[in-house]
Amino acid sequence: MKKTIIGVLVGAVILFIWQFLSWALLNLHEPQQKYTPKQDTVLAFLQTQFSEEGAYMMPQPAPGTPKEEMEKKMKESEGKPWAQVIYHKSMPGMDGMFMNMARGLLVNIVIIWLLCWLLGKINAPSFGTVFMGTLGTGIIVFLHAPYTMHIWYGSFDLMIHFLDAIVAWGVTGLWLGWWLTRKKSQA
Repeated sequence: MKKTIIGVLVGAVILFIWQFLSWALLNLHEPQQKYTPKQDTVLAFLQTQFSEEGAYMMPQPAPGTPKEEMEKKMKESEGKPWAQVIYHKSMPGMDGMFMNMARGLLVNIVIIWLLCWLLGKINAPSFGTVFMGTLGTGIIVFLHAPYTMHIWYGSFDLMIHFLDAIVAWGVTGLWLGWWLTRKKSQA
């Protein structure tokens, strides 16, 4: 049990560190969160347009639009600009950021705990089995979320999400492959 707990905690920290490097320190996801010098104007305008927080897809037919009219509007929209807007009325302060980081670390702990539980079901796993199982998990995560969303909404940082999956889950796999397959006398 001690071996699993240490494996989970270190693995979760590895994921967390890569997430910090990728999203903050190295700013690899900048293409998906670009700066515009018109941000104050855009935000002021959006504040006058949205009465509630939400994610908005434009153009979008109004709810209850008949199918034929929806198809006509979508056809008219082809080749024209479109946008997704995620609107919040208030940006959280530093307390919110620290709480989000704590929640992110907790989620990583749960993820790696579940992964270790699955890997523990393999009879006498080798380093390679643990490594490939962990890397495979990262690829599944990438294909399920960032790639599937990219298919529909065309993200600008798809290859960085792929890099995130390979690096974060690869390094975690190296750690877990080494740690979980060590002989009991070494633990």
